[in-house]
Amino acid sequence: MVATNPATAGGGLRYTAAMNVITKTSDLAALCARLARHPYVAVDTEFMRETTFWPKLCLVQLAGPGDAACVDPLAPELDLAPFHQLMADPGVVKVFHAARQDVEIVYVMGKIIPHPLFDTQVAAMVCGFGESISYVNLVKQLTNADIDKTSRFTDWARRPLSDKQLEYALGDVTHLCEIYLKLQAELEATGRAHWLEQEMAVLEDPASYETKPEDSWKRLKARVKGRKGLAVLIELAAWRERAAQAQDVPRSRILRDEQLYDIANHMPTKVEQLAEMRTLSTGFARSGRAREIIDCVTAGLARDLKTLPAQEQGVIVPPDKIALVELLRVLLKASAARNRVAPRLIADTEDIERLATEKAPNVPALKGWRRELFGEDALRLKTGELAISVEKGQVVTVPIAPRTGASE
Repeated sequence: MVATNPATAGGGLRYTAAMNVITKTSDLAALCARLARHPYVAVDTEFMRETTFWPKLCLVQLAGPGDAACVDPLAPELDLAPFHQLMADPGVVKVFHAARQDVEIVYVMGKIIPHPLFDTQVAAMVCGFGESISYVNLVKQLTNADIDKTSRFTDWARRPLSDKQLEYALGDVTHLCEIYLKLQAELEATGRAHWLEQEMAVLEDPASYETKPEDSWKRLKARVKGRKGLAVLIELAAWRERAAQAQDVPRSRILRDEQLYDIANHMPTKVEQLAEMRTLSTGFARSGRAREIIDCVTAGLARDLKTLPAQEQGVIVPPDKIALVELLRVLLKASAARNRVAPRLIADTEDIERLATEKAPNVPALKGWRRELFGEDALRLKTGELAISVEKGQVVTVPIAPRTGASE
């Protein structure tokens, strides 16, 4: 049951079942002022971006001790400024689950990063609830409540919203309050609160949400022939990104990825050549975009190849290191299980492969708390100072005295 404050009744509050929907700026300001008096606020959003480049914010849900409401950002008499001020308040912890997309929306609309952040999905990984646990499962495990997710993929831009939609939306943040308190208590009890702080630093970095057209090629798999093909792909991807942002449409509405690869590989320098490409429609060569694409190809071919960024090739694991990679994976899983932490939070596949193949890899697994849990043992295993054994069905580590003349 959602608790409401009688003093906020009327005005821009529209009651639906046990919920209130805020549609006026004055009521949003009052809500945010109340929530700002508490040490934390739970936040969730509902948005749509199937037909747009930028996410379309359709609903904001806020909850604190004894207070919760939905905020309608599509209401004509509502300004989100009080919400943005609350998100910027350093004295209030902002609690999200799987925060990246929600934080991106706040950043795009308000040019601020909610701070300080607490992501319950990441906190759950730190506390041993597995990798990327879903909100439904986390709520069930920590509160024994069941969440009906049937409203998740409904049309959040349609008005009026149904009682079922609002009940689902507000339920997310009310459960989030309880989850936060339990996870925070667990982090404090285990001395792992600083682990989470390191993870939140990435989410609080504005660079995580920047969409620079000149860097848009990096999200592609870059299936192109040679450095010239890469140069053309970089120009094409930047052009597509600018066009998608300007028109507020998905990138695929401008050009699909496979079309970018096809053009970058064939490098057409005349509009007529576009008509010969299998991924483009018959009439594409006559479209207004055809000339722009040729200009991109021309610009790419004119680039000095020495100025092109290096392509990430991934880690190449030689045959004689494959067994070591597998041993490191076993060590990682054993360390994660012993310390009740999700393995992926300690090290990813690239970390493991670089640990096995590089003499002094600069990887997160060898820094901070990760080094204490896994990195130090990984280096000792690699140099033959540590062995892996099984005792009573559990994988354990066994120290080995260094051998004279031993080498990697």
